[in-house]
Amino acid sequence: MFKSIIFDMDGTLFQTDKILEVSLEDTFNHLRSLNEWDKETPIDKYREIMGVPLPKVWETLLPNHSIEVREQIDTYFLGSLIKNIKSGKGALYPNVEDVFSYLTENKCSIYIASNGLTKYLTAIVNYYKLDNWVAETFSIQQIASLNKSDLVKTIVEKYSITNGAVVGDRLSDIKAAKENGLVAIGCNFDFAQEDEISQADIVIDDLDELKTIVCDSKGLSYRKTIAQ
Repeated sequence: MFKSIIFDMDGTLFQTDKILEVSLEDTFNHLRSLNEWDKETPIDKYREIMGVPLPKVWETLLPNHSIEVREQIDTYFLGSLIKNIKSGKGALYPNVEDVFSYLTENKCSIYIASNGLTKYLTAIVNYYKLDNWVAETFSIQQIASLNKSDLVKTIVEKYSITNGAVVGDRLSDIKAAKENGLVAIGCNFDFAQEDEISQADIVIDDLDELKTIVCDSKGLSYRKTIAQ
């Protein structure tokens, strides 16, 4: 039985896609108003790289723009995301609250490690009252390297985690688990990519499956078998 679970946020707990398109469109309309963009909004390109730190996002989406413009757009985009979260346009994935309650009742500590910025994560945690279950939320902003593995290492060391797992939908989550001696549980959700998710120890299609995996060693063995 796992004693600690570290969850990714975007594409794992929070259905980012529900606010992504409207926030990105708003941001690129702002760029157009500044005469800094005259093409379609690159929503598909963003979906491909979903999960990387925002500085990397703007390097990819705005490769020919100055660092100053990227930083301005980063701030604008963050504001748009938070506004949409607070207005209720986002949503958690099915069974998040139920699974969190179950894990807590079974003495399993819950943490969040995300490539999202602190203000963004705080908006989600506060709106959905996730701190009723989550011991602490960690942002990539806390790590100079912007490396998810280093972020998870911070949690492992702070809370002396020796028996746990990382739950996430991208390769950075899987690597973060394995590089810190934890089990990698891949979420086959909206932004998951087959070549990445196949590297997880276990693959799930619904968070509700964690009830069996986390608290039943036989269930864990079964999921490992079908994921391979």
